[in-house]
Amino acid sequence: MPAILPTPEFDHPPRPMVQRVGAILWPSFFAAGVATMVFFAFVDPLALRDMTFPHLAISRGTGYTVGFFTFWLATASSSLFTWILLRPSSRFNGPGSR
Repeated sequence: MPAILPTPEFDHPPRPMVQRVGAILWPSFFAAGVATMVFFAFVDPLALRDMTFPHLAISRGTGYTVGFFTFWLATASSSLFTWILLRPSSRFNGPGSR
């Protein structure tokens, strides 16, 4: 006979939305900044443009900006998926879901 685990009576209240969004975007902002600095220390945005989109008139500053936001999107996605995986299952699996 399988043991029935007791249902915890206390569950931490959900965080406010602004706190959840901030917990995803703020660390990913710093990670994107570091990734941008490391990447563009070795890669010139104009050389990258010439290899990928030579017909576009993109300045060096625009290349840095696009690179930063691309890294920010990638690191924010990683933080979001981590947050989704770490949510407590007790909020989604009610007592009648077994």
